[in-house]
Amino acid sequence: MKNNFLFSVVIALVFLSLDACKKELPIPNGGLVLGESYKGGKIAYFFVPGDPGYKSTETHGIIAAPSDQSIGIQWYNGSPLITGATDKSIGKGNSNTQKIVTIQGSGTYAAKLCSDLVTGTYSDWHLPSCDELNKLYINRNAIGGFANYYYWSSSEDNANYAWLQDFSTGKQMVNNYKGSPVYVRAIREF
Repeated sequence: MKNNFLFSVVIALVFLSLDACKKELPIPNGGLVLGESYKGGKIAYFFVPGDPGYKSTETHGIIAAPSDQSIGIQWYNGSPLITGATDKSIGKGNSNTQKIVTIQGSGTYAAKLCSDLVTGTYSDWHLPSCDELNKLYINRNAIGGFANYYYWSSSEDNANYAWLQDFSTGKQMVNNYKGSPVYVRAIREF
């Protein structure tokens, strides 16, 4: 009887020790899911190590507007100017958009349409850079609502041309004149 009691105590201590060694595993992406409605749009991408804005202890990424802002708008405001918005990297769409709007001014064009967008309480929208636009393409099924057509990026090539992406093939190209009517989907970061 004494041995049974001692055996039970030892087993209980072993289980308590094992239980104390268990660590809580973090929930990936803070429990958020691609395509989920969140902060004015839909989650389009989660930052990974190496991306600007990535923090190992927090979840950050890109939110796509819930629908296209245009099904055919030009990149520029009618004048072929160099804006200096040439960065293609993740995290650079906002600064590209600011450069475009500063140089192009008022009017109806892709970057201005995005920078003027307000959904709910969110007004920090911008035209995605090439790499940000590619993340929208990669996750287009989860986000939803994209056409099988071309979408503008904020990444400029020269005074007459800017980068865009074909959402039917995924191909990114610079062979489109800034005055061509192309689709637009705004993004913001969270």
